[in-house]
Amino acid sequence: MTRDGFRRLSPAARLLVVNQFGINVGFYMLLPFLAAHMAGLGYGAAVIGLVLGIRNLSQQGMFLAGGTASDRLGCRPMIIAGSALRVASFGLFGVFTSLPGLVAAAVLTGLAGALFNPAVRTYLMHEASDRRAEAFAVFNVFAHAGTLVGPLLGAALLAVDFRLIALVACIAFAVLTVTQIIVLPRQERSPQQRSVLGSWREVFANRRFLLFTLALSAYFGLYNQLYLMLPLEAQRVSGLTEAVAAVFVVSTVVGIALQVRITQWCRRRWSAGRAVSIGLACMGASFLPVLLSSPLLDAPAAGEPDWGAIALACVPVLLTTVVFTIGMAITNPFAMELLPIVGSERLAGTYYGFYYLVSSLVAAAVSWVVGALVDISGEAPIRWLPWLALLGVGLLGGAGAALLERRGLLSRADDAARS
Repeated sequence: MTRDGFRRLSPAARLLVVNQFGINVGFYMLLPFLAAHMAGLGYGAAVIGLVLGIRNLSQQGMFLAGGTASDRLGCRPMIIAGSALRVASFGLFGVFTSLPGLVAAAVLTGLAGALFNPAVRTYLMHEASDRRAEAFAVFNVFAHAGTLVGPLLGAALLAVDFRLIALVACIAFAVLTVTQIIVLPRQERSPQQRSVLGSWREVFANRRFLLFTLALSAYFGLYNQLYLMLPLEAQRVSGLTEAVAAVFVVSTVVGIALQVRITQWCRRRWSAGRAVSIGLACMGASFLPVLLSSPLLDAPAAGEPDWGAIALACVPVLLTTVVFTIGMAITNPFAMELLPIVGSERLAGTYYGFYYLVSSLVAAAVSWVVGALVDISGEAPIRWLPWLALLGVGLLGGAGAALLERRGLLSRADDAARS
């Protein structure tokens, strides 16, 4: 099904999804090992956290500007500029060991993501026309594959030297940049009748888009738990740091194997708005197994590991990971399809940028609240509290999307009437 979906894409769309595979390989080849590299250089956890936080902030804070640049300068130049900037930034990670150099590399890495992330999605949105959810489903499969291959390649290269990782990542992004320059076609840009500030005012005044963004920000708030709560729970109940890898492997394999099938199945049965609401509710409900089991499962005692008991203890968190990934696979392609409907195809990049900016801020807030709940609920009787909060986030997001769907605010007809 993935192969058939890929063949149905236009040549430019095929290049974009392969490009995303390369982007994720290069990114996840280096970033997961940056903290260990900095620790080896003698930096403390606070400084490492600061550098990683600066990278996040420089990307998330510039999403709106990057999306607006895509509308006004074209998606193709932003995709090329972002890839080229990754070449420079990853090169700096390999060259510099001083804190100013590492901070500069982090800022440039984040800025590169802010340039090409909205641009790639806007380009694919225009290219896919009336098969947007299906195109983004294939896009997600290639992204998942890159997320799986990148860390494996990085781990192999790390056995030699972190600088070799940086070099190979630079080469990967350099190849992507040259390929985009040669092969990626230019798209016709819609004329912009308003200034940048006027475009931003249009976004802020679009009530249904703001409501949609608020509901869908639950997706990113929950998505972050794939890197926070689920790995922490897997390590806690197993007593093994290696169990963290199982969460990522299970999620990636499920995403690669089922994404296109899930999107096609949902397309036949539900509207895009209903799929989004059900997907968000599914993501929230996925935390029920760990909500119910976490108070009952303590970390294994020191000594020779009981592999049978460890495997049994990991079942709830892995079941949660499977259902969580299915919820993501339901939600994401249809959310991408709906964004230009509740927003504007003429300002698609600006709308994408604002959507990602707001969602990233909400995701940070959700992660902070959940982390605080973990700190105050370490004892078994109330260990379910963070999971209950995450269940609530998913159900609220799903209810918000369902309400918008019921009121007809997620339909093309409403869009035509409003314009």
